Amino acid sequence: MNAFMDWMEKHFMPIAAKIGSQRHLVAVRDGFISIMPVTMVGSLAVLLNVFLRDLPNTWWGEGNEFVANVQQIINVNGNVYFGSIVILGLCFTFSLGYHLAKSYDVNPIAGGVVAFAAVVTCMGQSAIFDYELPGVATSALDALKGAGLDVALNDAGKAVVLHGASGWGYLGSSYTGASGLFTCLIVGILSSMIYIKLMIKKITIKLPDSVPPAVSNAFAAIIPGVIAIYVFGIVTQICVACTGSYPNDLIVEYIQKPLLGLSQGFFSVILIVFLVQLFWFFGLHGSNVMAPVIEGVYTPALLENLDFFNKHHTTVGMPYDWTRGSFDAYAQMGGSGVTLGLLIAILIFSKRDDSKAVAKLAAPMGIFNINEPVIFGMPIVLNPIYIIPWLIVPPICAAIALGFTMAGIIPPVFVQVPWVMPVGIYAFMGTGGNILAALVSILCLGVSFLLWTPFVMLANRMQAKENEGQFDTE
Repeated sequence: MNAFMDWMEKHFMPIAAKIGSQRHLVAVRDGFISIMPVTMVGSLAVLLNVFLRDLPNTWWGEGNEFVANVQQIINVNGNVYFGSIVILGLCFTFSLGYHLAKSYDVNPIAGGVVAFAAVVTCMGQSAIFDYELPGVATSALDALKGAGLDVALNDAGKAVVLHGASGWGYLGSSYTGASGLFTCLIVGILSSMIYIKLMIKKITIKLPDSVPPAVSNAFAAIIPGVIAIYVFGIVTQICVACTGSYPNDLIVEYIQKPLLGLSQGFFSVILIVFLVQLFWFFGLHGSNVMAPVIEGVYTPALLENLDFFNKHHTTVGMPYDWTRGSFDAYAQMGGSGVTLGLLIAILIFSKRDDSKAVAKLAAPMGIFNINEPVIFGMPIVLNPIYIIPWLIVPPICAAIALGFTMAGIIPPVFVQVPWVMPVGIYAFMGTGGNILAALVSILCLGVSFLLWTPFVMLANRMQAKENEGQFDTE
């Protein structure tokens, strides 16, 4: 065991530490964290409409009196969703550019603005859609067809729809929302780096020292900003001319979809959960080290599910089984390692005064998924007694929950929930009020308790042997 620890500390830890402090990855992590208010309010709006519209419609049928009475509240939630999740990609772009520029000590506001503008430059500017003609009687259908218009009746047969309507100046939600996050990530980083490198090389407009700093900083950002935005204007035109598609469409098709598809593999999920635990065991914040993957890949998956539910009002057919919230709902109850199960095992079976003292102090915080007192107070870090359950409990819990989800027994997590929500409540809210999901979360906690218990008893025996050795020596 000591040889393994020494090897890991010598070869593995330096690499992990570099990954955890790499400024681009840190900027991605901080970019997602900074837009948490926007993500949370949009998820709250969807969750409220689950209880105000979707569940009542399921229980009492479409057009029931309850839904009619709260329709204005439902509309308010829809407005909030439109002002949050629909523009989430744009919010993230600014946040990413801001944090990346800040890490290089250049004007962060300008960095965010340049990234924002570059991403919009890469978006499609027009749309083709079906338009329901207002005030046109269905009897006019034949006359409109005779005039050469591509028209038909809608599904209900009560209105005339014009096919192939188009217009310029359109920003689709597929670009500005969750579907465009990978474009925002890639273009945001590249455009910000162009701006940052030019700023560092002093390719700027220099004003006299007498000019106020706010004005001077704004002028200094002009040349780097213009170059960065024009680069992506040219890239966009090349893509359109050569492929007929905008960069966002190409990134979604050839980067985003394959990555999200890989993230949903059973072993991919287990590997991510395992690596979080492995980093933590050696004293690194595993969630932070893996944040670029967890936030950059699984957050878009959650938001895609959220967008699907908002459009279809059902969890059936959601594109992704495992999302950002799935980790917290099923594999981190009480914090990393599912240490809530450990605390319960210690309070019931431990005969060690030191462990019981730590457990009593940590239990109130553990209920709300805060477990640093356990990790560093027990300690878990570099503790050979607990390395096996620490590494295997979360992957096993994740495997159980993923199995239930893939089997269609519980829906995927699609609502962003505050990470401090206790076990069961998080899963219930994250799946839009699914009771079975809450029970699966509690089941995972029970499994963690069973897996932690033998090692708590082992710790008892080890202390007993230590005490016997001390007694013999005396």
